[in-house]
Amino acid sequence: MGLGGWTEGRRCPSGESGQVAPLLAGVVAMVVVVGLLLAGLGNQIGDRARAGGIADAAALAGARDGEQAAREIAEENRATVVEFRSRGAEVEVTVEIGRSRASARARREW
Repeated sequence: MGLGGWTEGRRCPSGESGQVAPLLAGVVAMVVVVGLLLAGLGNQIGDRARAGGIADAAALAGARDGEQAAREIAEENRATVVEFRSRGAEVEVTVEIGRSRASARARREW
């Protein structure tokens, strides 16, 4: 007893041939999209961590040598100082890298 045409020459039942290719194409497309989203998320997390480290370094340089030193540190690390505030011996620096921002404070002590 056959299975509706399946056993005779390995043919698909009427109207069911070629159904795997579109399904496989859809699965591959979904895997690519998910991979790209995860890569973008990883880059954003990396930029946020880098921005924090650069902000720390720029704040320390700014507390010691002023605003220009903070800007130089940021630029050397491919970031931009978007805000520099100095209040007495304390400075606060905000840097931006990509779409991520981070702020850090440092105090000059003698």
